[in-house]
Amino acid sequence: MNIHKRALIAVILASVLSGCDDNAQIDPQKQMGPNPELPQAQNFLLPPMQVPEAAAWKKGEMPKVAEGLKIEKIAEGLKHPRQVYVLPNNDVLVAEANGPKKAAPARPKEMIMGLVQKSSGKGGEGGNRITLLRNVNGKWEKHIFIERLNSPFGMQLIGNTLWVANADSLVKYPYQEGQTEITAPGDVVTELPGGPINHHWTKSLLASPDGSKLYVGVGSNSNITENGIGAEDRRAAVLEVDAATGSSRIYANGLRNPTGLQWEPKSGKLWAIVNERDEIGSDLVPDYMTSVQEKGFYGWPYSYFGQHVDERVKPPRPDLVEKAIKPDYAISSHVAPLGFLFYTGDNMPQYRDGAFVSEHGSWNRKPLNGYQVMWVKFENGQPVGLPKPVVTGFLTDDQKQVRGLPVGLAMDKQGGVLVADDAGDAIWRVSAAQ
Repeated sequence: MNIHKRALIAVILASVLSGCDDNAQIDPQKQMGPNPELPQAQNFLLPPMQVPEAAAWKKGEMPKVAEGLKIEKIAEGLKHPRQVYVLPNNDVLVAEANGPKKAAPARPKEMIMGLVQKSSGKGGEGGNRITLLRNVNGKWEKHIFIERLNSPFGMQLIGNTLWVANADSLVKYPYQEGQTEITAPGDVVTELPGGPINHHWTKSLLASPDGSKLYVGVGSNSNITENGIGAEDRRAAVLEVDAATGSSRIYANGLRNPTGLQWEPKSGKLWAIVNERDEIGSDLVPDYMTSVQEKGFYGWPYSYFGQHVDERVKPPRPDLVEKAIKPDYAISSHVAPLGFLFYTGDNMPQYRDGAFVSEHGSWNRKPLNGYQVMWVKFENGQPVGLPKPVVTGFLTDDQKQVRGLPVGLAMDKQGGVLVADDAGDAIWRVSAAQ
């Protein structure tokens, strides 16, 4: 019996021993919007788990798209492509990464959870590099752009400087338009929270409109501080970094894992997508998108969706719970949002005035949730109505196999939307069917 099967048996036994009904009871649509339905929290020896088997895309297979759209593969053979970023000349940068190797030993629960997740294609070594894709007469060339990085994620170009957010540092490189490789050593501008645990390692990145500041999304170092509150310094937060000096401050906190940052086009406000906490049920806690207020506190770890107290966190902090800001819009439980894009192009006008969100997909919910790219309409700077699925088919209808895992999103100069496919090791391009 291999180690993955042993881990799954352990999960099943633990679920039985927990004595709780671990299946979801709430329709995911009832957990979408500004006022999600929130059931009573449950306690588990191990959280609910359902894991599809990783199965590569077969020849000719591809994700499904909404009516009026088409999809094409523009790159394959990558090593865990996470984020995509379009340069001014329409070259596309792809950050290839998985989590850094951890020096700290994992707890038994973490080991089992990690093994279970790997079976769905979320494990394996990442490229630790940035690859450049260039469209030459309709064919996409692939160039190794920057190598020997440490789990890169966020990328931003300010003038002639390319900024890269590694798992533990913010680094800048000189950039010249048209080059297909950067060999100059990067300049570490500031360290980012990392260390031997680095539980949520992805560091999302967004430049201010004038290029003077960079905003970094830093996830928590645990689910709900089980590694000690000291391990959470400058985590579960959005950091603001001065581009000229590298000095930084906490812009907002209490955001468990802000994996994507964007400027909302109409209001100019900073928005984030956030992965919420685990292990209190298939229906808790909904992940969300929200505007991010300067000096705002959003609840983690002490509460969720405003003043819903998480009784597991000791000692409690009623003073912080009282001031916790309720997120703007829930997108249902455990979908794991990792890509975020306000669409401003003309190629797909039906998706203007709204935001795309890629959902990496659940492993701790029964039945599974996410595994798609969806779109939310915005009016007057606020999300309205229910999300609409746009790119699906990553998960088979019977939920037994997963072909790919959508992560980063970007819009190219023609208005097409690029989707990084983590487990599928590919980049997809979605555009109008005409």
